[in-house]
Amino acid sequence: MSHDMLTREIGTSGIEASAIGLGTWAIGGWMWGGTDEAKSIAAIQASVDAGVTLIDTAPAYGQGVAEDIVGKALKGRRDQVVLATKCGLVWHTQKGSHFFDYDGRPVHRYLGKDAIIHEVEQSLTRLGTDYIDHYITHWQDTTTPVAETMEALETLKQQGKIRSIGASNTSADDIRAYVAAGQLDAIQEEYSMVKRDIESSLLPVCRENGVSVLSYSSLALGLLTGKVGPDRVFTGDDQRKDNPRFSQGNREKVAELMKTITPIAEAHGATPAQTVIAWTVQQPGITFSLCGARDATQAAENARAGQLRLSAEDIATIDQQAKHHLSDLDA
Repeated sequence: MSHDMLTREIGTSGIEASAIGLGTWAIGGWMWGGTDEAKSIAAIQASVDAGVTLIDTAPAYGQGVAEDIVGKALKGRRDQVVLATKCGLVWHTQKGSHFFDYDGRPVHRYLGKDAIIHEVEQSLTRLGTDYIDHYITHWQDTTTPVAETMEALETLKQQGKIRSIGASNTSADDIRAYVAAGQLDAIQEEYSMVKRDIESSLLPVCRENGVSVLSYSSLALGLLTGKVGPDRVFTGDDQRKDNPRFSQGNREKVAELMKTITPIAEAHGATPAQTVIAWTVQQPGITFSLCGARDATQAAENARAGQLRLSAEDIATIDQQAKHHLSDLDA
């Protein structure tokens, strides 16, 4: 892997970032069995040291925990990264629609102008910065017109508090509504070898409108790392404990897939996880791959995937094997 880190533009914003980004959901601890602040800070700093410039976080990741940790990790290094965070999952108001409870408190989906203005200030404070490079609506709110949401986001952009606009967990109609109301630079959606539905539903709309795609869960919550074997036991609030995708049968099928990916990885001096990440960012329409890490070793390993370039033959082989081994996975 002698290539430089792959970089790409976020939509038409003019903002360049590494194609491999660090996702910080796990760093927030919520649904991941807690967090270790020192290890998390080390993971973020190791990512930046390894050439990752895209750091993605959200207030909902531990209700501010992840943003606080990111802010601490980037102190004195803010200018080295493209920082993305989100809005729209709120607990300071009960406007919008109820989504879930966190420690017995309701969290709502709400993208009204008043909440966005409130949320951005909270995020700026936690992150220790005066601007956010990429600001994303975390989940869509059916109670607020997209035009109102976009008006608030465009105002923040004019004020210099955000530099580009994104939306996550969208439909094709959502994307079209955002594009009609202003400049949508990117969407952020789940995409991996085990979840490829956006290839037909969302990617064509994004291509038509010059919208980038940030894929999250590229390693399918660890399932595609090659390190989560059939005998692994998940405990506590780890979301994988009751996830059908992590059934023992599924993990056995993924283990067989990893056996076929390993020779390709070894030929490139890479790990299977790096190969999966590289495959992700080389899929048509996928601009960035967000990968979680809980410590510096994981972070550095993920980052090196940005230096890996798979051949067309490699990708065809992986696609063929993935189709063979993953076609009947439990959802």
